[in-house]
Amino acid sequence: MSATRAEIAVVAVAELFRGDGEIVASPMGLIPQLGAKLARATFEPDLLMSDGEAHLMTTDGVVEGWQPFRKMLDTIVPHGRRHVVMGANQIDRYGNQNISAIGDHARPKKQLLGVRGAPGNTINHRTSYWVPRHSTRVFVDSVDVVSGVGYDNAAKAGPSAEKYHDVHRVVTNLGVFDFASPDHAMRAVSLHPGVTREEVAAATTFEIGFSDAITSREPTEEELRLLRDVLDPKSLRDKEVPG
Repeated sequence: MSATRAEIAVVAVAELFRGDGEIVASPMGLIPQLGAKLARATFEPDLLMSDGEAHLMTTDGVVEGWQPFRKMLDTIVPHGRRHVVMGANQIDRYGNQNISAIGDHARPKKQLLGVRGAPGNTINHRTSYWVPRHSTRVFVDSVDVVSGVGYDNAAKAGPSAEKYHDVHRVVTNLGVFDFASPDHAMRAVSLHPGVTREEVAAATTFEIGFSDAITSREPTEEELRLLRDVLDPKSLRDKEVPG
């Protein structure tokens, strides 16, 4: 069975959680939620999934525990026991993320969500990003507002900010990227099947390294069955990431 680009992206998000074990997964948005559920249903069965309120859930919505927000702040967030997948309106080469405003902060051209929990997420536990449309509007030289803290700003803040700082990866409709280069600049981990280096370079304002990039893996037959028949039978994934 051939996979769609959306299904490739879901698998790439699922792979973000490989090796995480028993931590709280906080996927924000459809593709991240599908990826986390797919990971739990296959290779990471110990992931803890929340309904965003106070319940820990199985992938089919059965309540299996209680996790009120205060306990999240006391026991999970400050100790690196969470992996959040957030969106981003802007990301720069060092992983700084903006979800607050576009333009000058005093008089922005567009007001967005505000920094929300992004600063705390990025300095307290592993954070990854999902971008459904890879473009030069998102991948910019410098973000207008630092919401999520990148590697350069974490270093400036000192050891206390770096203790749990871990901007892990960025998954987009074109590929998977990380910050494992010597200076923590973004590099390509994999490009989705059919995507070229030239296509990614044209959609990114800053230079990205491609020397170690491979092709993103395709879903197995079992993963496709779970996605199509169990997790997303209405194919909402393909509306977010067209083929």
